[in-house]
Amino acid sequence: MKRSPPLIGLLVAWASTAHAYVGPGAGFALAGSAWTFLVLIVAALSALVLPVRFALLWWRRSRSRGQARVRRVVVVGLDGFDPGLAQRWMDEGLLPNLSRLRDQGSFGPLKTTLPAITPSAWSTFQTGVDASRHNIFDFVTRDPKTYQPLLSSAELVPASRTMPLGRYRIPLRRARVRGLRKSQPFWKILGARGIFSTIVRVPITFPPESFNGVLLAGMCVPDLRGTQGEFTLFSSAPDEKVPSHGQLVRITLEGQRGRALFAGPAHPFRPGAGPLQAEVGFAVEGAEVVLRVGKEAVRLKRGQFSPWLAVRFAAGLGIGVYGICRFYLLGTDPLRIYATPLHLDPEHPGLPLSHPAAYALYLAKRLGRFATLGLAEDTDALNDGVLDEDGFLEQAYAFHQEREAMLLQSLATTREGLVVCVFDGPDRIQHMFYRTLDPTHPANTHREVAGYTQVIPQLYQRMDQMIGRVRERLGEDPNTVLLVISDHGFCNFRRGVNLNTWLHANGYLALKEGASRSGEWFAQVDWSRTRAFALGLSGIYLNRQGREAQGVVAAGEELAQLKAELIGKLGGMVDEETGAVAINKVWDTETHFTGPYTMDAPDLLVGYNSGYRISWGGASGVVGTAVFEDNTRPWSGDHCVDPGLVPGVFFCDRKVQVTDPALIDMPVSILRLLGVDAPAYMQGRDLFVAEKEAR
Repeated sequence: MKRSPPLIGLLVAWASTAHAYVGPGAGFALAGSAWTFLVLIVAALSALVLPVRFALLWWRRSRSRGQARVRRVVVVGLDGFDPGLAQRWMDEGLLPNLSRLRDQGSFGPLKTTLPAITPSAWSTFQTGVDASRHNIFDFVTRDPKTYQPLLSSAELVPASRTMPLGRYRIPLRRARVRGLRKSQPFWKILGARGIFSTIVRVPITFPPESFNGVLLAGMCVPDLRGTQGEFTLFSSAPDEKVPSHGQLVRITLEGQRGRALFAGPAHPFRPGAGPLQAEVGFAVEGAEVVLRVGKEAVRLKRGQFSPWLAVRFAAGLGIGVYGICRFYLLGTDPLRIYATPLHLDPEHPGLPLSHPAAYALYLAKRLGRFATLGLAEDTDALNDGVLDEDGFLEQAYAFHQEREAMLLQSLATTREGLVVCVFDGPDRIQHMFYRTLDPTHPANTHREVAGYTQVIPQLYQRMDQMIGRVRERLGEDPNTVLLVISDHGFCNFRRGVNLNTWLHANGYLALKEGASRSGEWFAQVDWSRTRAFALGLSGIYLNRQGREAQGVVAAGEELAQLKAELIGKLGGMVDEETGAVAINKVWDTETHFTGPYTMDAPDLLVGYNSGYRISWGGASGVVGTAVFEDNTRPWSGDHCVDPGLVPGVFFCDRKVQVTDPALIDMPVSILRLLGVDAPAYMQGRDLFVAEKEAR
């Protein structure tokens, strides 16, 4: 059977609803088979120079070996793993493998970044520089021309020319995805010295960059529809409500059989024609359902997930667009089926999922189909009440098992150099179940608590067991260093703070004549009279002259006075309903940072106290009536707060010489372990030398 050419473009745009991480969407464009032919030509030419290239890399590697302290460094990233919780459960004897790692080597808190947000923190891990030098301050930034949100990590450079062909428009040039993170990952520096790296699912590695190694991209890989994760609910219930963060597809049953059209990406060759569609068939057999997609069929019981199923969307001209998803039977009377977001098919990747491009295909052939979406664990479906707690946990641990198989495969194939693998499950599960550690959490109202009080302790135990398996694979190898780290820790999220509502009430944000509120994305904001606004999870932007399209705040004394006012009023803000301090501190980015991308950041970064975070509406540009509100969503724990409250975790099987390790120290330390001098621009220290020397 002839296979169609792959998707090759990404259009950065916004989904119609705010996701848990305020995640923007993306659309796709196709290219013709001529590009496939071109790739083959380039590959053939590359083969002619490979012997010379490998000889050069061998020479560079031999130079590094003489200075190397070890042959291999393995980094296991446990996103969100908290040092306080780890200490508590080690003391209780629940984490024997991590306890042994602590006793034999090192353990402690790992200073996170400002802001303490996943994309910013892992970007610092990659580059060894702060946010003002790698330019990732949040999941999103604002377009200074439109004040609308943009994905901070990637953008599309679209195809500049198309050719009409009947009702189709065929791109003549390839669209290109451009990464927006600045600086360079330290494994690229290793590669230039001939040291090979295997990098698996580190956040903010999409699109993949070329280097001497293999890489599978992580956070911010979109789904096939171009969003950061939009699920589908199939339902025959006539009164089914449309979920806030997913699509509803109504099923009409004739007897016990029915069919529905699964919406895919926008039509790549016919702008405005609507999404591509694929048929899904259903046959209800008592308490079970037989589900058919294409040539694959599966029988599901209530509360059961299907394996990954391939979905092909015909685009015309003999071209198909491929995705994969898993289905979960919610019930048969009425028939209700949840479908995960449409992940890019690693066997037919429509976007650059890996470096080299064949690495994703290799993993799929070796280990089976796997999740490719950057934010794979579907927190939106649980927040919306479509997926229940048990279904969410089953999904999260299935993704974890896929990732662990990749890590163990990497350890077997990368005997020298660097291996990094990041696990997202600890972060997502703590976000959704932190309420179970707090019996009085507002999110517990009308929700089951007693059956889930052990979810987070069991999560830490599962991670401990995995570390045990990793150490067993590594054996007693004196030439391998193992690091287990996290980008940040965790704390409670009981109350949300809507900064836009506060800014409006205090005269800093103006609404259009007659408006008292604003919907998402500043729908009713009057920019000609607005001096400050909040967007995303990290801070506040000022409407500056010469930067924003309708800027009103002049540089110099006016700007300085406005910053001082806001810092003074917001720092130490008290929630009058609870009497607690909601905001510990506010940072002026131009005072705190010195890097070249400081002007692209929020002008003020807000450090919330434990128990608080920006509200859901505040993050997406809503101006409401209340500054403070209870957080009643299952998403009940967070880390977008004062960085001093949420350090990451640091374990190492060797003793370190620095008493206050930081995430920013990781690249320098790993480079020097492998015999490579760190570039002078890196801001971290070598953790494995005496502290005075490291400074």
